[in-house]
Amino acid sequence: MDRYARWNALLELLTESGRVSVEDAAQRLNVSQATIRRDFDQLGQQQMITRTRGGAVANGVSYDLPLRYKTAKHSAEKQRIGAAAAALVEPGMVVGLNGGTTTTEVARALAVRPDLNSSADGAQLTIVTNALNIANELLVRSRMKVVVAGGVVRPQSFELVGPLGGALLREVTLDVALLGVNAIDATLGAAAHHEGEAAMNALMVARARRVVIIADSSKLGGHAFARICPIDRVETLVTDSGATPEAIAPFRAVGVRVVTA
Repeated sequence: MDRYARWNALLELLTESGRVSVEDAAQRLNVSQATIRRDFDQLGQQQMITRTRGGAVANGVSYDLPLRYKTAKHSAEKQRIGAAAAALVEPGMVVGLNGGTTTTEVARALAVRPDLNSSADGAQLTIVTNALNIANELLVRSRMKVVVAGGVVRPQSFELVGPLGGALLREVTLDVALLGVNAIDATLGAAAHHEGEAAMNALMVARARRVVIIADSSKLGGHAFARICPIDRVETLVTDSGATPEAIAPFRAVGVRVVTA
């Protein structure tokens, strides 16, 4: 396991438990305690964790881990969700995409669809996004038209937030918004941890004819700080096969189409 993989694993451990000792981390990752101490020291210097005697505790930032430090947790599910969400897109559409690990998989699935990239007359698809990494994914792997909303970059998610991006989003119309979220509840709606991201996502919702929420089963029924939209704006929820019937039922009861991948 290389250094970055260890850091990912350590941050996930801290996210789950809030505190972990050097001894426990070394045992779980099958490395030496000296290696874990160095990792903790380096993560502490980056203000990702708080170093303690004999271990470390999660900082507030660990509640919303930077995208570059997130592991491939639920990666297989996210790839299936990405493919299922991409299947809802048709040639010629204008599609809104926000940032996140799951929507990155949507972008990758869109980028390799021949029917969206085969026209010699111009772009088959227009993507409007506020995420720099997603714009990059599509620019280097496809011939789609990519429109990037402006704003201030959040290092945690590579998303652009703020009024500069809002000015652009208010001038476009989206056929569909494919939005990753931190939580979705059949009563409270879709939500994000960060209010700036939620505001940008809400603008995409306002400009979209259809709204598709993309969330693995761990996010169903969850709560997050800032609401993106009420549940009645959500047409479709794309989730993974790990979602139980009990978790899905409340969404279907309020008229949301649920696609499991």
